[in-house]
Amino acid sequence: MRIKITGGDIVNPAGDAKGRLDILIEDGVIIGTGTGFGGADVVIDASGKKVFPGFIDLHCHLRDPGQEYKEDIISGAKAAAKGGFSAVCCMPNTSPVIDNAAVLSYVQKKAELADVKVYPVGAATKGLMGKELAEMGEMAALGCVAFSDDGRPIENGAMMKTAMLYAATYGRFIMSHAECPDLKAGGVMNEGYHSTVLGLPGISRTAEEAMIARDVLLAREYGLRVHIQHVSTKGGVEIIRNAKAQGVRVTCESAPHYFSGDDSMCLGYDARAKVYPPLRTKEDAEAVKEGLLDGTIDAIATDHAPHHRDEKEIEFMLAAFGISGFETAFSLAVTNLTRDCDALARLLSLNPAKIIGKPGGVIKPGVPADITVADMDKEYVLKEEDMVSKGKNSPFIGQKLKGVVTHTITDGKIVYGGE
Repeated sequence: MRIKITGGDIVNPAGDAKGRLDILIEDGVIIGTGTGFGGADVVIDASGKKVFPGFIDLHCHLRDPGQEYKEDIISGAKAAAKGGFSAVCCMPNTSPVIDNAAVLSYVQKKAELADVKVYPVGAATKGLMGKELAEMGEMAALGCVAFSDDGRPIENGAMMKTAMLYAATYGRFIMSHAECPDLKAGGVMNEGYHSTVLGLPGISRTAEEAMIARDVLLAREYGLRVHIQHVSTKGGVEIIRNAKAQGVRVTCESAPHYFSGDDSMCLGYDARAKVYPPLRTKEDAEAVKEGLLDGTIDAIATDHAPHHRDEKEIEFMLAAFGISGFETAFSLAVTNLTRDCDALARLLSLNPAKIIGKPGGVIKPGVPADITVADMDKEYVLKEEDMVSKGKNSPFIGQKLKGVVTHTITDGKIVYGGE
């Protein structure tokens, strides 16, 4: 099938085709950019819109296998497509854990039916227990893009060093969930004024920053790659900025809720705002914004963490951690971070593609046709009933947001829009 996207402004920081040009797609591949193309089976009128390389999410939870009542690969992919993502990296904290070839193969097989590309991240240790390395070689051979014990840290420093070394042997790297469990100490929100007002145990910034520092030092000492997940504190941003200045091979991500919200959203014991790492202060949120815009933080990743309402509509101490993030990531970035489209393309597409070593981030002939079309000016109020994900757990419900994805194309197939 031949698809033509016409009238839109191409956003393409890593490519030559920019501005008001058409894009021609055939058999899943971009075959041309320019003007004067003939007819097509499907024509997408992108007038007044921006045309981005397809977004890639470095960090999401599809809950499959084992927790399909929260989300599954198919439903999660539909929500991702609505958010403009043509590819997502799913974390291994499923049940059973993605720590061997059999479970990884299950995910890959089911993902063949999904609307977007699903890149599994394998567990670094068996059962995410931090005691024994998972079957890294088998999973790397099957195509997992990285390794992580996300949901918990690799607490033991020697085990983290070993995991980083073995991941490098297979041409992969560790995605680090950076926290010191002993410093987290049962906390449920950011430690500070608002936790005191609410009488809730807090999680200090040090719990995150100490582990970031450890992992950066390991990367520096042994010349290895490490990727820091969901950076949420000013101090964490500063540690990574300094490490990059020294040439340490560190990349990192942050999620939209860390630059769009703060710990005051927990007031009223609103468990929709309960997430880990927790929403921090306004000062931390500003530091995350600065890090994203100056290149310290490489990518916006959703950390999409859907939950059933029964796990959120309970007392704050017992509620699950996590925010449903696929469908709001782009809007929150446009509303609260920047309208610089080149910056958005780098953070949502180009840099994620580079980090995992997959095609993406550029619009040019010969590459897979992964495209996101968006209206930068359209406004809407986020409503629970409009969300596609099984998880409706977002603290941004009821807020007016700007920036709407109108079409998502994955491998030349229109997976969102065009109805």
